[in-house]
Amino acid sequence: MSILGFFVLLIVAAIIGSIGSSLGGYSTQGCFASIIVGLIGALIGSWLSRELGIPDFLYLARIPVFWSIIGAAIFVAIIAAINPQQSKRRKK
Repeated sequence: MSILGFFVLLIVAAIIGSIGSSLGGYSTQGCFASIIVGLIGALIGSWLSRELGIPDFLYLARIPVFWSIIGAAIFVAIIAAINPQQSKRRKK
């Protein structure tokens, strides 16, 4: 993997992490956290698609985008359930 490919991977992971955080209802603390959420979401989403027997589609920079967003949203929802102080949906 080239340097440019690595940076594209990080950008795609950050976008996926941001979308997953929005869907999951949890406020992450920046770009680095979005990248981590996106990469973990890619792992969870790929595992989930294999377990359900549904094929991956729409790859971008070696990441299955659709399942990564689903995995990131699941991961963020779990974190929001564990630590509700940072949740966007909390009542003031």
